[in-house]
Amino acid sequence: MNKEYLNVIAADNDEGNIIFFKNIFKDLRIGVKSQCFSSGEDLMEYLTSEGTIIPEVVFIKYDIPGKNSMECLDEIKTDSRLSNIIIVIYSDQISESEIEEIFVNGGNIVMRKPDTYDGLKKSLTEIITINWQYHTSGLNKDNFIMKV
Repeated sequence: MNKEYLNVIAADNDEGNIIFFKNIFKDLRIGVKSQCFSSGEDLMEYLTSEGTIIPEVVFIKYDIPGKNSMECLDEIKTDSRLSNIIIVIYSDQISESEIEEIFVNGGNIVMRKPDTYDGLKKSLTEIITINWQYHTSGLNKDNFIMKV
Protein backbone atom coordinates (compact mmCIF):
# COMPACT_ATOMS: atom_id res chain seq x y z
CA MET A 1 0.00 0.00 0.00
CA ASN A 2 1.98 2.98 -1.24
CA LYS A 3 0.14 6.27 -0.92
CA GLU A 4 1.13 9.57 -2.41
CA TYR A 5 0.69 11.50 0.84
CA LEU A 6 1.04 11.27 4.60
CA ASN A 7 -1.86 11.69 6.98
CA VAL A 8 -0.67 14.03 9.72
CA ILE A 9 -2.39 15.36 12.84
CA ALA A 10 -1.34 18.33 14.95
CA ALA A 11 -2.73 18.79 18.47
CA ASP A 12 -2.14 22.26 19.92
CA ASN A 13 -4.34 24.71 21.82
CA ASP A 14 -2.55 27.73 20.29
CA GLU A 15 -4.44 28.77 17.14
CA GLY A 16 -1.35 30.59 15.82
CA ASN A 17 0.71 27.39 15.98
CA ILE A 18 -2.06 25.47 14.19
CA ILE A 19 -2.08 28.05 11.37
CA PHE A 20 1.72 27.77 11.06
CA PHE A 21 1.56 23.96 10.94
CA LYS A 22 -1.19 23.97 8.29
CA ASN A 23 0.66 26.49 6.09
CA ILE A 24 3.95 24.61 6.37
CA PHE A 25 2.30 21.24 5.60
CA LYS A 26 0.55 22.78 2.58
CA ASP A 27 3.84 24.11 1.18
CA LEU A 28 5.83 20.86 1.47
CA ARG A 29 6.86 18.96 -1.66
CA ILE A 30 5.58 15.80 0.02
CA GLY A 31 1.80 15.50 0.00
CA VAL A 32 0.34 15.93 3.47
CA LYS A 33 -3.29 15.66 4.49
CA SER A 34 -3.54 17.31 7.89
CA GLN A 35 -6.10 17.58 10.65
CA CYS A 36 -5.81 19.67 13.79
CA PHE A 37 -7.20 19.36 17.30
CA SER A 38 -7.07 21.82 20.18
CA SER A 39 -6.97 19.38 23.11
CA GLY A 40 -5.64 15.96 24.01
CA GLU A 41 -9.20 14.80 24.67
CA ASP A 42 -10.37 15.78 21.16
CA LEU A 43 -7.31 14.07 19.64
CA MET A 44 -7.89 10.80 21.48
CA GLU A 45 -11.64 10.86 20.83
CA TYR A 46 -10.89 11.11 17.10
CA LEU A 47 -8.14 8.46 17.08
CA THR A 48 -10.21 5.91 18.99
CA SER A 49 -13.38 6.42 16.95
CA GLU A 50 -14.60 3.64 14.69
CA GLY A 51 -13.57 4.06 11.05
CA THR A 52 -10.94 6.74 11.72
CA ILE A 53 -8.19 7.08 9.13
CA ILE A 54 -5.10 6.33 11.20
CA PRO A 55 -2.41 8.99 10.62
CA GLU A 56 1.24 8.20 10.01
CA VAL A 57 2.45 11.10 12.17
CA VAL A 58 0.93 12.94 15.14
CA PHE A 59 2.41 16.18 16.52
CA ILE A 60 1.34 16.83 20.14
CA LYS A 61 2.16 19.96 22.12
CA TYR A 62 3.86 18.82 25.34
CA ASP A 63 1.59 20.81 27.67
CA ILE A 64 -1.68 20.51 25.74
CA PRO A 65 -4.78 20.93 27.94
CA GLY A 66 -7.22 18.17 28.76
CA LYS A 67 -5.38 14.91 28.40
CA ASN A 68 -1.72 15.86 28.44
CA SER A 69 0.78 14.63 25.87
CA MET A 70 2.05 11.80 28.08
CA GLU A 71 -1.49 10.46 28.64
CA CYS A 72 -2.12 10.62 24.88
CA LEU A 73 1.21 8.92 24.17
CA ASP A 74 0.39 6.10 26.61
CA GLU A 75 -3.08 5.55 25.09
CA ILE A 76 -1.73 5.57 21.53
CA LYS A 77 1.11 3.14 22.24
CA THR A 78 -1.12 0.67 24.12
CA ASP A 79 -3.81 0.57 21.39
CA SER A 80 -2.75 -1.98 18.77
CA ARG A 81 -4.59 -0.05 16.01
CA LEU A 82 -2.58 3.10 16.80
CA SER A 83 0.77 1.73 17.92
CA ASN A 84 2.52 2.32 14.55
CA ILE A 85 1.88 6.07 14.55
CA ILE A 86 5.04 8.18 14.75
CA ILE A 87 4.56 10.49 17.76
CA VAL A 88 6.23 13.90 17.77
CA ILE A 89 6.03 15.79 21.07
CA TYR A 90 7.11 19.40 20.98
CA SER A 91 7.47 22.37 23.28
CA ASP A 92 9.18 25.76 23.48
CA GLN A 93 10.97 24.65 26.65
CA ILE A 94 11.57 21.00 27.47
CA SER A 95 14.08 19.55 29.90
CA GLU A 96 16.41 16.61 29.27
CA SER A 97 14.53 14.56 31.90
CA GLU A 98 11.22 15.27 30.12
CA ILE A 99 12.80 14.26 26.79
CA GLU A 100 14.04 11.03 28.33
CA GLU A 101 10.57 10.31 29.75
CA ILE A 102 9.00 10.83 26.30
CA PHE A 103 11.40 8.36 24.65
CA VAL A 104 11.04 5.80 27.46
CA ASN A 105 7.24 5.93 27.07
CA GLY A 106 7.34 5.32 23.32
CA GLY A 107 7.56 8.79 21.77
CA ASN A 108 9.54 8.81 18.52
CA ILE A 109 10.52 12.45 18.07
CA VAL A 110 11.02 15.34 20.47
CA MET A 111 11.12 18.80 18.92
CA ARG A 112 12.10 22.00 20.67
CA LYS A 113 9.79 24.39 18.86
CA PRO A 114 11.88 27.07 17.14
CA ASP A 115 11.15 30.75 17.83
CA THR A 116 10.79 31.67 14.17
CA TYR A 117 8.47 30.57 11.36
CA ASP A 118 11.48 29.68 9.17
CA GLY A 119 12.97 27.60 11.99
CA LEU A 120 9.66 25.79 12.49
CA LYS A 121 9.37 25.20 8.74
CA LYS A 122 12.89 23.71 8.66
CA SER A 123 12.16 21.38 11.61
CA LEU A 124 8.77 20.23 10.29
CA THR A 125 10.19 19.69 6.80
CA GLU A 126 12.97 17.52 8.23
CA ILE A 127 10.54 15.46 10.33
CA ILE A 128 8.05 14.95 7.48
CA THR A 129 10.82 14.11 4.97
CA ILE A 130 12.31 11.44 7.23
CA ASN A 131 8.88 9.98 7.93
CA TRP A 132 8.13 9.94 4.20
CA GLN A 133 11.34 7.97 3.64
CA TYR A 134 10.34 5.43 6.30
CA HIS A 135 6.80 5.28 4.90
CA THR A 136 7.79 4.71 1.26
CA SER A 137 10.71 2.35 1.84
CA GLY A 138 9.03 0.07 4.38
CA LEU A 139 11.76 0.64 6.98
CA ASN A 140 11.08 -0.63 10.50
CA LYS A 141 9.77 2.25 12.63
CA ASP A 142 9.78 0.29 15.90
CA ASN A 143 13.05 1.75 17.16
CA PHE A 144 12.87 5.11 15.41
CA ILE A 145 13.71 8.07 17.67
CA MET A 146 14.92 11.55 16.84
CA LYS A 147 15.55 14.85 18.61
CA VAL A 148 15.11 18.09 16.64
